[in-house]
Amino acid sequence: MFSTTLLKASTKDYSQQINKLAAALDAADAVVIGAGAGLSTAAGYTYSGERFERYFPHFKEKYGFEDMYSGGFYPYRTKEERWGYWWRNIYANRYTPIPKNTYEKLLQLVGEKDYFVITTNVDHCFQRAGFDKSRLFYTQGDYGLFQCSLPCKQETFDNEDLIAAMRATDEGGKIPTELIPKCPHCGREMTTNLRVDNRFVEDAGWHRANERYGDFLRRHQGLKVLFLELGVGSNTPVIIKYPFWEYTAQNPAATYACLNFGEATAPLKIEKQAILLDCDIDKALEDLIHRP
Repeated sequence: MFSTTLLKASTKDYSQQINKLAAALDAADAVVIGAGAGLSTAAGYTYSGERFERYFPHFKEKYGFEDMYSGGFYPYRTKEERWGYWWRNIYANRYTPIPKNTYEKLLQLVGEKDYFVITTNVDHCFQRAGFDKSRLFYTQGDYGLFQCSLPCKQETFDNEDLIAAMRATDEGGKIPTELIPKCPHCGREMTTNLRVDNRFVEDAGWHRANERYGDFLRRHQGLKVLFLELGVGSNTPVIIKYPFWEYTAQNPAATYACLNFGEATAPLKIEKQAILLDCDIDKALEDLIHRP
């Protein structure tokens, strides 16, 4: 479909590219935001360093973990220990305040536009920052939801109250046995609603969001659409990156903008429609807001 030769952003062109992006935003009939982990990283949701040490001191000392990812794959001896890790991970990355106002900046830039968001992030930052829920599609799940581990039904369950109970009763990195989440239908242990294998639950809300996203794309075919990709890496390019390239190639009126630290690229086929910024996303959004 696309040549393996990719255009890469140059840090020397930052001002020029910011100006081009500002113009594209102003001219756009609609904005489709594609967000990956890099956007939340720019907003301060880091998985190592000070944040890790603040929420996981016991796990660093006992298990030698240096980041939040490591704990998710560790073979804990008991379910109580495993949930002692997971409530912290969910709490730190779903229920604590977002460290920076990066998402609010993005909403300030697109809030008056006809926009839609597709994201692989599971931290719920868009909705917490004030984005319209009906314009969001969380493709990979939500830290705020549990599902049956089988699963016996395509259904998800809010976990905020249970996470709060785990936090209140945790002792030494373990939760009480009675707080291990169980499916209300079959009694099996529940798990996080994250797309890690073929057991991921796509509930009714997931399918409605998918339909709304498809409808949004169809309604704006041929119009001046800005496909704004923020912090999307190369782990799952088929969800956002490759489709954005294809949509742009199919629509001469469209613009593709990629903001990513160290990974701002685009295929040669859409060179004339591409805006590439190798940058700190938070700074770029700030510069767009305060542009002359």
